[in-house]
Amino acid sequence: MTEPLKLQKVVINMAAPIIKSKQAQKEVNGIPTEVVCTEFSNYIFVVLTQYGKIGTLISVTPDSRSNDISTPSFSTKVLLGKDEPMTHVCAKNLGMFVSQEAGSRPVLLGLALKDSSIDAVKQIKEIIKSCQVW
Repeated sequence: MTEPLKLQKVVINMAAPIIKSKQAQKEVNGIPTEVVCTEFSNYIFVVLTQYGKIGTLISVTPDSRSNDISTPSFSTKVLLGKDEPMTHVCAKNLGMFVSQEAGSRPVLLGLALKDSSIDAVKQIKEIIKSCQVW
């Protein structure tokens, strides 16, 4: 005589992923543009590329020294790549937008843009909204 089969209870843990990421592709002024947003516990990482590369890596952080709460201040620092004035302007504009949307968290930006005009930046912000992971 054989022994009866014993059933075991299997529990599958369907916890939320530790790192959330989302990406989108859209044309901006005729240029294919990819946006990848990734949320880490201490940073939001956003790659904006029209070259298929990470490009220049910039840290955009809320400035804790700001006295005026209504006008937050942000610092930009190029960590890797071209340290040019236009890079800081574009990074501050996009980084502030992301940080304020994400509860004033620091942002790490990868910028590889052919078109960084005001119109292009406005369109890129809309793509970022569609990739929001925070």
